[in-house]
Amino acid sequence: MARPIVDGVEEKLTGKAEVIRLDVISGVGRQAAARYGVRGIPAFVVVDGNGQAVYSQIGLPRSGLLIEQVEALLASK
Repeated sequence: MARPIVDGVEEKLTGKAEVIRLDVISGVGRQAAARYGVRGIPAFVVVDGNGQAVYSQIGLPRSGLLIEQVEALLASK
Protein backbone atom coordinates (compact mmCIF):
# COMPACT_ATOMS: atom_id res chain seq x y z
CA MET A 1 0.00 0.00 0.00
CA ALA A 2 2.87 2.41 0.76
CA ARG A 3 4.85 1.39 -2.32
CA PRO A 4 3.26 3.89 -4.77
CA ILE A 5 3.78 6.73 -2.28
CA VAL A 6 7.42 5.79 -1.70
CA ASP A 7 7.92 5.42 -5.46
CA GLY A 8 6.67 9.02 -5.85
CA VAL A 9 8.98 10.29 -3.09
CA GLU A 10 11.90 8.49 -4.69
CA GLU A 11 11.07 10.01 -8.08
CA LYS A 12 10.85 13.55 -6.64
CA LEU A 13 14.17 13.15 -4.84
CA THR A 14 16.07 11.66 -7.80
CA GLY A 15 19.44 13.35 -8.02
CA LYS A 16 19.00 14.95 -4.58
CA ALA A 17 18.90 12.06 -2.11
CA GLU A 18 18.96 8.29 -2.07
CA VAL A 19 15.89 6.33 -0.99
CA ILE A 20 16.85 3.02 0.59
CA ARG A 21 14.20 0.40 1.22
CA LEU A 22 14.94 -2.22 3.85
CA ASP A 23 13.03 -5.31 4.89
CA VAL A 24 13.04 -5.46 8.71
CA ILE A 25 13.05 -9.24 8.49
CA SER A 26 16.51 -9.21 6.88
CA GLY A 27 19.65 -8.92 8.98
CA VAL A 28 20.51 -5.47 7.66
CA GLY A 29 16.92 -4.34 8.10
CA ARG A 30 16.88 -5.51 11.74
CA GLN A 31 20.15 -3.68 12.41
CA ALA A 32 18.86 -0.47 10.87
CA ALA A 33 15.56 -0.73 12.76
CA ALA A 34 17.42 -1.17 16.04
CA ARG A 35 19.83 1.69 15.32
CA TYR A 36 17.07 4.16 14.46
CA GLY A 37 14.54 2.98 17.03
CA VAL A 38 11.94 1.73 14.57
CA ARG A 39 9.01 0.30 16.53
CA GLY A 40 6.43 -0.15 13.77
CA ILE A 41 6.14 -0.66 10.03
CA PRO A 42 6.10 0.90 7.63
CA ALA A 43 8.65 3.34 9.03
CA PHE A 44 10.48 6.17 7.31
CA VAL A 45 13.71 7.69 8.58
CA VAL A 46 15.56 10.65 7.09
CA VAL A 47 19.26 10.30 7.87
CA ASP A 48 21.92 12.99 7.46
CA GLY A 49 25.37 12.47 5.96
CA ASN A 50 26.73 11.47 9.39
CA GLY A 51 24.21 8.68 9.83
CA GLN A 52 22.09 10.60 12.35
CA ALA A 53 18.30 10.37 12.11
CA VAL A 54 16.87 13.85 11.64
CA TYR A 55 13.23 12.87 11.06
CA SER A 56 11.14 9.73 11.30
CA GLN A 57 7.54 8.68 10.91
CA ILE A 58 5.65 5.45 11.42
CA GLY A 59 2.68 4.39 9.30
CA LEU A 60 1.65 5.35 5.80
CA PRO A 61 4.09 7.96 4.56
CA ARG A 62 3.16 11.60 4.32
CA SER A 63 5.18 12.23 1.18
CA GLY A 64 5.10 16.02 1.37
CA LEU A 65 6.52 15.95 4.89
CA LEU A 66 9.26 13.49 3.93
CA ILE A 67 10.28 15.59 0.94
CA GLU A 68 10.24 18.78 3.04
CA GLN A 69 12.53 17.19 5.62
CA VAL A 70 15.01 16.00 3.01
CA GLU A 71 15.02 19.36 1.23
CA ALA A 72 15.51 21.20 4.56
CA LEU A 73 18.44 18.91 5.36
CA LEU A 74 19.98 19.56 1.94
CA ALA A 75 19.49 23.32 2.32
CA SER A 76 21.27 23.31 5.68
CA LYS A 77 24.52 22.02 4.16
